[in-house]
Amino acid sequence: MLGYIVQRILAAIPVMGFVALFVFLLLRLTPGDPAAIIAGDAATPAQLAAIRERLGLTDPIHIQFINWISDLLRGDFGVSILSGTPVISMIASRLEPTISLALTTITLSIIIAVPLGVIAAWKQGTIIDRLVMAISVIGFSVPIFVIGYVMIQVFAMQLGWFPVQGFRSITDGIGPFAERIFLPTLSLTLLYIALIARITRTSMLEILNEDYVRTAYAKGLTETRVLMRHALRNCAVPIVTVIGIGFALIISGVVVTESVFNLPGIGRLTVDAVLARDYPVIQAVILLASLIYVVVNLLIDIAYVFLDPRIRYQ
Repeated sequence: MLGYIVQRILAAIPVMGFVALFVFLLLRLTPGDPAAIIAGDAATPAQLAAIRERLGLTDPIHIQFINWISDLLRGDFGVSILSGTPVISMIASRLEPTISLALTTITLSIIIAVPLGVIAAWKQGTIIDRLVMAISVIGFSVPIFVIGYVMIQVFAMQLGWFPVQGFRSITDGIGPFAERIFLPTLSLTLLYIALIARITRTSMLEILNEDYVRTAYAKGLTETRVLMRHALRNCAVPIVTVIGIGFALIISGVVVTESVFNLPGIGRLTVDAVLARDYPVIQAVILLASLIYVVVNLLIDIAYVFLDPRIRYQ
């Protein structure tokens, strides 16, 4: 087990190295003057020279890369061109809303979607199965921003149950935190319920046709025991894969949801950086998203060993 974990970590290093090289070249190999791209058409020669000096663009490209990598290894992601704030501080201040949204969304999705998928497979062809599949189709078909605005209109504007927008830290109390995270969580949960429930149903249908499931029924085991212990446990691998990828996707790419509900998270930071041509922030966000996917994939691979004893890694 330890050898496999070390092997996977070592395999992730070249991946992150390739991503770092791509992020570095993203600015340097862009057609035109990188300083002019960042500063815009109205920049003065003095402003362009200051930007080149700040980003080290006056050095040879291989020296720039070595210096950039050295700064990354020290945890220095540079300084925001727009605000002059260290990039690492900007990202750290935006992590809590995004991670809070990801954890609440995935937790609620698992609690609802996995039982729905199991029941849909168990009652295949019935009205319950069709209802679950209809919910899945709706969850996939309706855009997130439409769901978000409907939630705001109904629960915030008309009923007045929740604030329209904003975020409160959990350190301010469970109540203020929950009332502001509920609507964005519910909006995203509809999408992930559709995804996880469909995968759970498909995997369960395959497992329920296996011989050992029929043997379990023949031995007189109850429906609940067969479904939960013998069927669900053996189809956990694809379910965990979808959950893990979904969690990584939420952390690295909930731009629309954070914009609709005005959450000061990583998604909003990315949009603001792109609009302002703040390349140090853009580079750091891309690296962060890549790191999250690498770590999540590593954790998923490790989970396979515990979920399915038939899987053996050498």
